[in-house]
Amino acid sequence: MSFVVLLVMTRKAKSGIINPSIKKDKEKVVDMVNVADVAFNDKGVAAYCRCWRSKTFPLCDGSHNAFNKEVGDNVAPLVLKK
Repeated sequence: MSFVVLLVMTRKAKSGIINPSIKKDKEKVVDMVNVADVAFNDKGVAAYCRCWRSKTFPLCDGSHNAFNKEVGDNVAPLVLKK
């Protein structure tokens, strides 16, 4: 059995644009991840970006921390746990 994780963002930042640079050549950014292919870390966790600032998108690199301070938001990653 396999599952698919679908990441789609619709929330707008205060600037009006959520996604400043990821796959801007596409009409819509949709990333599908087969759960069987998720690379969990040694703690059994995988974090996926929801702020659109990660340099390792679709994986989270912690960029949301600076983004939250900049715009006063509270976005955090989607965290998958085994």
